[in-house]
Amino acid sequence: MPNNGPVALLVRLDSINAHKSSQNLPEQTVTIHVAGNHLMTGLLGERDEYLRIVEDRFPQTALHVRGNQVTISGQAAEEAGKVVEELVLMLESGQSLDGRTVTRAVDLVEANERPSEVFNSTVLRTGSGKSIRPKSAGQQRYLEAIARNVITIGIGPAGTGKSWLAVAMGLQALQAGTVERIILTRPAVEAGERLGFLPGDMMQKVDPYLRPLYDALYDMTDSEGVQRLIERGTVEVAPLAFMRGRTLNNSFIILDEAQNTSPEQMKMFLTRIGFGSRVVVTGDVSQVDVQGGRSGLLGLEPILGDIEGLEFIRLSSRDVVRHSIVQAIVDAYETADTSGGSR
Repeated sequence: MPNNGPVALLVRLDSINAHKSSQNLPEQTVTIHVAGNHLMTGLLGERDEYLRIVEDRFPQTALHVRGNQVTISGQAAEEAGKVVEELVLMLESGQSLDGRTVTRAVDLVEANERPSEVFNSTVLRTGSGKSIRPKSAGQQRYLEAIARNVITIGIGPAGTGKSWLAVAMGLQALQAGTVERIILTRPAVEAGERLGFLPGDMMQKVDPYLRPLYDALYDMTDSEGVQRLIERGTVEVAPLAFMRGRTLNNSFIILDEAQNTSPEQMKMFLTRIGFGSRVVVTGDVSQVDVQGGRSGLLGLEPILGDIEGLEFIRLSSRDVVRHSIVQAIVDAYETADTSGGSR
């Protein structure tokens, strides 16, 4: 293809072994020229670590480096070449690579997504200059759904960034002036006798349940900024029970841990939405703690799935952005559930 920039991807498809079994793909050779030693250094990693990750993900493919040229041969050379080309584009945009980012880039290419576009999509820039970005194709779909819908319901396992990205989108909407306040709410599953034994007033009693939402705010905004937003009422963090009887206008509302709502609570919450508001509901249906297992999130899609302006987004272990062991744990539980194993 023409070289319109510093990266040229040249593909030569060679049927090296025409007598191979029809079940095998023909051998391919892909050559990628990279402009600049600084890009090559970032692309390779220590002892070619990053290229070895790509090679491991395409086991019938070999990668070789000579100068500023990467040659890829094998049955999946074209797809592996797309990964390398995307990594170069990411480096050109100023991003740095690590092993986890390279692995996610492979996942995105396999899902017919472009990592250079996904990872360059900045949701929010924090006061410290840190950029909040999607890190998987699923997270990108989740953010796009929040941007275009009145209500987005994100369902997925721990570590997929459901709450984190929802808070980032809320702060973005607040900065853009499209909403006047952010409301963060969670059900307090212990809201009964045991809650009464805790010291302090009601807000102090439920504070442990709301702490993860505070943590997300503090990660994206400095401590003094968060306190000012809360004191002015621009950000409100409250248990779900406090939503009853209210009409929420011009607000960005996040209901977290929605699997622990009852069906009645879920209906109550969704009918609080007023004009100019946007809602994100997050939950993990594998971690239902509500008494009797009557979750307001389970079975919700057949009821609401056809409503315009409301969209369900399902995230999976591929979207887990915590330590790689978390993804392995999620996969193990899903396998056990599918095979009828107990949790």
